[in-house]
Amino acid sequence: MWVYEKRLQYPVRVSQCNPRLAKFLIEQYGGADGELAAALRYLNQAYTIPDKVKGLLIDIATEEFAHLEMIATMVYKLTKDATPEQLKEAGLGDHYANHDKALFYHNASGVPWTASYIQAKGDPIADLYEDIAAEEKARATYQWLIDMSDDPDVNDALKFLREREVVHSLRFREAVEILKEERERKKYF
Repeated sequence: MWVYEKRLQYPVRVSQCNPRLAKFLIEQYGGADGELAAALRYLNQAYTIPDKVKGLLIDIATEEFAHLEMIATMVYKLTKDATPEQLKEAGLGDHYANHDKALFYHNASGVPWTASYIQAKGDPIADLYEDIAAEEKARATYQWLIDMSDDPDVNDALKFLREREVVHSLRFREAVEILKEERERKKYF
């Protein structure tokens, strides 16, 4: 199925303990436009999409899980040396009370992840447009996270993730054109 190498898709480093930045990054862990929602959306849609683009959805879904692992690593590294008081000051007191420093799927505001974040219409072109929008929203979120971060090491990884969102959006746009062309082709029986 897959070959797992015990290394991240892109190196993740942090300059210092920063639970406030970790709180914001959690948005991409369990938020509506985060990596978990994207991975599950694409895997779910792959079952009803034409074979011509099915592999693309599965490949990108798998990569989104790798991105989820990167975000989890950043959050862990940003909080591992934080005291309970620092977590509380950063707005993570509720999280700490429920989960200690364990990751939990919720957004930056603490709202738990929900399956309602996943869209699947069953119409391949509608689903791909949803996927393009999801990638563009994730790209925008990564940019805003970069804008809020003063950690050059974290920003390096966030820039990598932002650019992968651009690539995924472009690939989904290509898939839309492939399916439109296929739909418009005359069928001979």
